[in-house]
Amino acid sequence: MNYIGKRGIHFMKRLNAANVPTEVLEEGQRRVIDASLKLIGERVNLKAGILRSIGGATATPCLIGLPLGHNSSYLEGPVYAPPRIREAMWDPSTNSTTELGSDISDPRVLSDVGDVPVQELREAGIDDHKLMGVITDSIKLLMDGTRMSPLVLGGDHSISYPVVRAVSEQLGGPVDILHIDAHPDLYDAFEGNIYSHAYSFARIMEGGYARRLLQVGIRSINEEGRQQAAKFGVEQFEMRTFARDREMLENLQLGEGVKGVYISVDVDCLDPAYAPGVSHLEPGGLSFRDVLNIIHNLRGNIVGADVVEFNPQRDPIDGLTAMVAAKFVREIASKMARIIRG
Repeated sequence: MNYIGKRGIHFMKRLNAANVPTEVLEEGQRRVIDASLKLIGERVNLKAGILRSIGGATATPCLIGLPLGHNSSYLEGPVYAPPRIREAMWDPSTNSTTELGSDISDPRVLSDVGDVPVQELREAGIDDHKLMGVITDSIKLLMDGTRMSPLVLGGDHSISYPVVRAVSEQLGGPVDILHIDAHPDLYDAFEGNIYSHAYSFARIMEGGYARRLLQVGIRSINEEGRQQAAKFGVEQFEMRTFARDREMLENLQLGEGVKGVYISVDVDCLDPAYAPGVSHLEPGGLSFRDVLNIIHNLRGNIVGADVVEFNPQRDPIDGLTAMVAAKFVREIASKMARIIRG
């Protein structure tokens, strides 16, 4: 648990010990939550207004950062990832054009509403149940009455559950999910934490927020992971069979008959040679080009995405994994954006 989260929890315990009335604490927390949602809502209004004025887009991915790391089972460095990814996205060593030819400096291709103030919420003693609700509500604000779709900067992988829940509820039905990761994240409650980063896709499937869940790059899975996959009908493609599965995975068509496709990329899907800045180093992973080929060739309406589990504290070469995460974000944005060409 990071320092801010500990400070908030300890502060609230001291207040409870001092017999501060519960209604005083709850009213204060309610105001903090309202302020958080107000901030996101006003930024959404600003960016949506700009897009309406410019015109020419039917769908625009919008960055929203979720600096959350305390639900990690090992290291909490992903809490620091969103600003580092943004910095790498605009690094002057490269340009703003994606491989697919989109220019992310065009606000129709990529917008940004900033970060949900996760640590400030935790400092106020707001628990994970309420925090997940704030995340869901923030994503709904981003989507409500706009042509923007969430492109989320994590953060640990626990954020995928409240985000997918929001996307599914806002669109009125389930989505298909392409989940690229070394781990299946299907535990029922890892180490007793139902909001662990190792649980997120179990909660998604339990909630009926996904019709199909395809997991690619899996190479660290135990018996519970296999049993949970069988229980929920998850389609798993492990690295040990990737050579056999490659052609199919590079020609996926998803989202037909449901509300679209959600992509979740855990940076540790990559072999550590390509992305050492992650909490869980799992050799034998995908190459960056493997993942990009799967994403570039995917056919389907992408209605949301996240890039998670980049840990700046483990990046041994300054900015290497940040640039990797940033390029994932740029290329996914290029797939999500729909511009009306004159």
